[in-house]
Amino acid sequence: MLKAIRSLTSRFRREVPGVAPTPAPSGLFSADEMPPAADIAAAAANFHRAADQGRAADRAKRAARKLLDRLPAGRYGAWEVERVASNRQTADLDAIRRIFREHGLGEVPMKTAAPSLKVTRAAADTLPAPVLAEAA
Repeated sequence: MLKAIRSLTSRFRREVPGVAPTPAPSGLFSADEMPPAADIAAAAANFHRAADQGRAADRAKRAARKLLDRLPAGRYGAWEVERVASNRQTADLDAIRRIFREHGLGEVPMKTAAPSLKVTRAAADTLPAPVLAEAA
């Protein structure tokens, strides 16, 4: 059954020119472990809804920061505005490139980020209904 699902779903994958498909992560469900289609649909809907809420929250934060970033530190009514040092650190790529260049090491090796999980509502004709029933 898993072979049939893979062959059918592979026909409906959208190919993006110039972008190699990402390999499947480890730990995927086997054909015998597949949850019911209703559970998958509910999880996808929850994920999609949460992603929309996250994007809306990000937009609201960016809008609020336009004003707040320009305020000097202080108390504004019931709100305290201050700037605090972050504990996050990132590599200084300019310094790393300079060190590589000075030592003749070539380009700085880079690796791609982990693939992102993207959940979108499929068009009605994208995946035949029987495949969803078989996956359950």
